[in-house]
Amino acid sequence: MFDLTDVKYVKRVVVGSDNPNQMSTETQVEDARALLNRCLTDTPRGSIIGVEKSFTILQVGEHQVVLQWLCYHVGFPRKPAWLGEG
Repeated sequence: MFDLTDVKYVKRVVVGSDNPNQMSTETQVEDARALLNRCLTDTPRGSIIGVEKSFTILQVGEHQVVLQWLCYHVGFPRKPAWLGEG
């Protein structure tokens, strides 16, 4: 059982395009998925403590485009060394 009082570090991982002026490429989306999977499987293992779901409707010419993304908040008992500084 995961206890929120054990969370000392939270990593925010955005999967999808959250900036309509700078669309994410498929490679960037795949990199975000890989980071999320690493957060959930590597040591120290993180747990999802929250999910943001958001979308923006854009008008591109005559078409409406829906831009959506998910943001996962992954909690860790300590900051993983593999996340580096910053």
